[in-house]
Amino acid sequence: VISEGKMSSVDELVPLIKAQGEKVKGLKEAKGDAGAIQEEVAKLLDYKKKLTAIAPEHELAIVDKKKKKKSNEKRSVPSEQGPSKKELRMQERAKKAAEEEAKVKKAAVADADVYGDVPIVMSREMSCRSWTPIIKLDASRTGSTVWVRGRTHAIRGKGNLSFLVLRQATSTIQCVASASDEVPKGLVSYVSKLNLETIVDIQAIIEKAQVASCSQSDVELKILKIFAISSAFPELPFQITDASRNENESKEGEITVGLDTRLNHRVIDLRTPASQAIMRIKAKTALLFANFLDNEGFVGIQTPKLLGGASEGGSSVFNLEYFGRPACLAQSPQLYKQMLAACADFDKVYEIGPVFRAEDSNTRRHLCEFTGMDLEMSIKEHYFEVLDLFGRLFNHIFATLQQQCATELQTISQVYPFEPFLFLKDGPLRISFAEGIQLLREYGITEEQQGAFDDLSTENEKILGDIVKQKFCTDFFIMDKYPLSIRPFYTMPDPITYYDPKCPPEQHLSNSFDMFMRGQEIVSGAQRIHDYKLLLERVHFCHTSASHGGPKPESIQSYLDAFKYGAFPHGGGGIGLERVVMLFTATTNIRKTSFFPRDPTRISP
Repeated sequence: VISEGKMSSVDELVPLIKAQGEKVKGLKEAKGDAGAIQEEVAKLLDYKKKLTAIAPEHELAIVDKKKKKKSNEKRSVPSEQGPSKKELRMQERAKKAAEEEAKVKKAAVADADVYGDVPIVMSREMSCRSWTPIIKLDASRTGSTVWVRGRTHAIRGKGNLSFLVLRQATSTIQCVASASDEVPKGLVSYVSKLNLETIVDIQAIIEKAQVASCSQSDVELKILKIFAISSAFPELPFQITDASRNENESKEGEITVGLDTRLNHRVIDLRTPASQAIMRIKAKTALLFANFLDNEGFVGIQTPKLLGGASEGGSSVFNLEYFGRPACLAQSPQLYKQMLAACADFDKVYEIGPVFRAEDSNTRRHLCEFTGMDLEMSIKEHYFEVLDLFGRLFNHIFATLQQQCATELQTISQVYPFEPFLFLKDGPLRISFAEGIQLLREYGITEEQQGAFDDLSTENEKILGDIVKQKFCTDFFIMDKYPLSIRPFYTMPDPITYYDPKCPPEQHLSNSFDMFMRGQEIVSGAQRIHDYKLLLERVHFCHTSASHGGPKPESIQSYLDAFKYGAFPHGGGGIGLERVVMLFTATTNIRKTSFFPRDPTRISP
């Protein structure tokens, strides 16, 4: 043991500390006496204290934990010599992570430029995009880049491809998404996950292809960009494809959509190509009617639909309260169009507007509200002037529809197959009511089944239509000289029978007519009474006749008064627009030709 005075050298203390440490270690390993071990540890600590006093930074000196923490904090500050290898590795990893994150962000930004859901269109801005209707896409534009908007009609994935059928009204086209340098994989996946009926904008290149299932069958679109404008809910009331199948050729296992389901979800049903085509033909028919009459010098009018009395009498009116007074909805514009044409000197007028009939008829050809196309015109000598105009009008409508709506007619026939409508190009066939009855007699219809002076039943109308088609090769004909007893009060009587004292009243005829398409009435018309005295006579007779049921004279007093001051001879007729469209396209139910049909059981949607 070295004396205290001599233990002042680091070189002397270090060997002693090491030797004493080995001694303590040996005692512990040998599990020596605890008192002896404690004594030797005390000596070791004594040596270390002395070393710490003269060389506190030595590695064998006793360390102050608080000072060591501060020292470590100081050492953590980068030295002027640069980072350590460990720090360099950490910096390299951080750099790579930042680069990867930036790459992901850049890719996300790039993908957002080519596909995804866009914000709600709220008129924030206008782009310079040029939009192309799907119906205009064909092989002549191969290689062109276009923007189109439509609904996702069908979607399927196949490997690294996604196929999408885009629908726009009656037109469809196949679109293909394939990953490439220009098209990210995310776009392909995005297309496959879109809900059906979602509205999308697509930028694409037109390429030649053979796609028989689409209306644009000679091309397809190679998708470059696609954005969802308005997403549809995943669960639809029914699938458009199910509602677009051939009505007469449903296969086992295929889902069909019933009429009630269609009408309960009419907005969805109207998206089907067949419904779109029907409504476009309906719109075209009304336009042709108006344009033809405009060119003939007719004036378009708008007559009241709220009336203080019934238009034509009878019980088939919708009654309502009008500020404490009884009123009804107009059954037709009949009285007003007469007043305007014959009494107010507009000469020739037409109207397209709603007509209301409170008939509790749940048939395939009746509606409680439909669109009437009415015309009224002054005549010079004979009501055949009206028939001549009607003949030219309908031939114009039929020929133009077949020429200009061939695509729509073909679309309809794929779901509701029908035979093309036949009409005589030189003008419609005309037969008298008596001749029509005679044709029915020759067919075998007896007097009991159809009276000679009774209105035709629906069944006999169809039979007569079949007879006329077979005999004259036409689906359209006119029948005139109806019995006066089955026509409204304002109908001009046939002078030969009306003033013949030997002719009984029930056999009186009238200057009236009906027109038929495929054996069903679509027009009712006549020469009207323009003489005030005769008109008043007929009003009173029809009102007091139990079988006729005409209106009360006082309920139509303003109409009667209009004829006191001179009225032109005149005639006209009313056409049911929905029925014309139904029969021209041979659609099985008139409700399919009304946007939102109203019948005795349906007032919604």
